[in-house]
Amino acid sequence: MIKKITCLALIGIFTVPILYANDSTGYVATGGVAYIKNPNISMQKENLFISKKQIRVEYEFKNLTSHNIQENILFPLPKVGNSRESDFADTDAFINSFKVKVNQRPIDASVHVRAFLPALNQKGEIDWTKDSIDVTQELKKCGLSDQELMNPWTQKISDEVLNQRIFRCEQPKVQKLIKPYHPEDSIYWEAQVIYSWQQIFKANTVTHVVHQYRPLVGGSVYLDDGIAKDHCVNQSFKNALNKMPNKNPPYMGLSYILKTGANWAKSIGNFNMIIERDKNELISLCWKGNIQKINATQFKISEKNFKPTEDVNIIFVPLLR
Repeated sequence: MIKKITCLALIGIFTVPILYANDSTGYVATGGVAYIKNPNISMQKENLFISKKQIRVEYEFKNLTSHNIQENILFPLPKVGNSRESDFADTDAFINSFKVKVNQRPIDASVHVRAFLPALNQKGEIDWTKDSIDVTQELKKCGLSDQELMNPWTQKISDEVLNQRIFRCEQPKVQKLIKPYHPEDSIYWEAQVIYSWQQIFKANTVTHVVHQYRPLVGGSVYLDDGIAKDHCVNQSFKNALNKMPNKNPPYMGLSYILKTGANWAKSIGNFNMIIERDKNELISLCWKGNIQKINATQFKISEKNFKPTEDVNIIFVPLLR
């Protein structure tokens, strides 16, 4: 069952968080295409399908001018750490599943990778409250390839091997940031993958963009009160949990970033989102506005002149008797 509430609007720049829960594998938010705000291109339609197996998004963009516009379209993924639980979201499957079509023609998106080390405080200790520091160019100067820098996503190379290569990197920026570690320690670092492509929006013309991928689904072994509150679990949902042998069951979760839809001219003319669950499964999320149940496993949200100010965070709980 879905809880509908009025949420407070959040104002901020585009971010892609990594979310964690107690005893959790966590789940990673992904979202739609984004770039610097362009007042000359509007998003006339967005059709979004979300399930644990696939996310599919169909856009209609219109160039509002009488001349062609070329833009660099970005699909930035989150930062993912090299150290994580073995049952964390399947990041390698995500990389392999990402596909883009423009006007029904497949696009070969460029893949960029960035590497980051945790920031330090004035005492030279790791400060987890600060944004991590980009060390991509420094690590490349020390011989690390894009494939190696992508390893937190792909997990194809021994972390110990890359750990030693980072320790041996003599770039001053890297050496400063790894001072808290000893040679036998495992260095925590992160990688971010960014897809991009050059897109021409023809004058006074609608451009169709479709992308799909396997989402990054994580979860936790314990649905606690904090997670329930954050996902607007209502009394009916709680009543169903109370009938289960485990009243705080494991759950799965995924996030989708909607706020980048505000980067385009005007509001989104027509926004439609379908969320699909498995049979005998509970779902919950926070949403302002109406949510329509269209069949046993799917729910639909439709908005006109929609300017997204919230992202979508969904939990899925198997209904066990």
